[in-house]
Amino acid sequence: MGETQKKEKKKIGLTTKIFIALLTGAVFGIILCYAVPSGHIKDDIIVEGVLYVVGQGFIKLMKMLVVPLVFCSLVCGSMSIGDTKKLGTVGARTLIFYLATTALAVTVALSVGNLINPGVGLDMSTIKTNAASVETMKATSLTDTLLNIIPDNPINSLASGEMLQIIVFALIIGVILAKLGERAETVANFFSQFNDIMMEMTMMIMALAPIGVFCLISRTFANIGFSAFVPLAKYMIGVLIALVIQCFGVYQILLKIFTGLNPLKFIKKFFPVMAFAFSTATSNATIPLSIDTLSKKVGVSKKISSFTIPLGATINMDGTSIMQGVAVVFAAQAFGIHLSMTDYITVIGTATLASIGTAGVPSVGLVTLTMVFNSVGLPVEAIGLIMGIDRILDMTRTAVNITGDAVCTTIVAHQNKALDKNVFYAEEN
Repeated sequence: MGETQKKEKKKIGLTTKIFIALLTGAVFGIILCYAVPSGHIKDDIIVEGVLYVVGQGFIKLMKMLVVPLVFCSLVCGSMSIGDTKKLGTVGARTLIFYLATTALAVTVALSVGNLINPGVGLDMSTIKTNAASVETMKATSLTDTLLNIIPDNPINSLASGEMLQIIVFALIIGVILAKLGERAETVANFFSQFNDIMMEMTMMIMALAPIGVFCLISRTFANIGFSAFVPLAKYMIGVLIALVIQCFGVYQILLKIFTGLNPLKFIKKFFPVMAFAFSTATSNATIPLSIDTLSKKVGVSKKISSFTIPLGATINMDGTSIMQGVAVVFAAQAFGIHLSMTDYITVIGTATLASIGTAGVPSVGLVTLTMVFNSVGLPVEAIGLIMGIDRILDMTRTAVNITGDAVCTTIVAHQNKALDKNVFYAEEN
């Protein structure tokens, strides 16, 4: 018993460490920004040297995990569900749910944006836009989007990190492994063992999270300071309000309606995972922790979660869609462009589809945002404004994304009778 308690303490320890790193990083960054004079040591060695290298190194380590982790956990997930019919039901329910929550999220965001009017009274000429650094993404047609899901060269998809293609390939392999049973036992064992290896690797990299988080946050604040925050504060507040409504309103109502579980208890149990997602800003790195927490504290069978969580980390990007919704209103108001109801419906559709193709790595939402802007003819320059503070919002978005995945997983597990409510209601020791 002492052993498990020790283990629990260690887990909470990491979350606390990350929060401490967040706060100290912010303070350190502000001190660097205002108290330390510019010069070779501050600019080149500290900010763009040590902080940049360590922070980016941590992000690179995270990205290193993404493809093998998602691939193996999905093969294992679809293999453990096994029965193709059941997999189809679980898959369809999960997909419908993810798409519905994303559409709801964009609607919430557009409503909040129009209530707060973040772009009204903003003089665009006073803010420098770094539009040169914005990548543009052309909106692809629906037929192309559908065809792009099927990999013509799965090895190439794995190499270039095409998430949707990897998912399709992984699901097919998982189903076949379940079908062949003993005949493919060695390969099945290989995948489940490799999955364990990837989970272990994630945990090892997570141990470095506090250092990575400290450096990322310090550099953000050292470069931005408080000055850029003022004109963008309304935009930030808009995004945060919409995220809070989605996370603690929409999700919890859905959870209560579909499973009857106590939403407050769910938030309490899942909060460490949210904190972790917040600090790392990558949905994919949170996969092992999510599956583990849902299994031990909420009572969701790993059969379901090892399928729905990696899938959600790739296609369920509600937080990102919220940012895109508020950004659209912000840019339209800042540039004095009037958007009609049809434009708003287009935004909901494009943001929902764009979220499916978004990989779970930091700040990828900015790239898909260009696609959303193009769909209603907004100037892409506005993204240059948003980029400065995106890191902080990115962290909050990720926390919302993974909460959405967890709520959906719990509901799907409940519908498939793979939810143990006794575990959920058991008091934590």
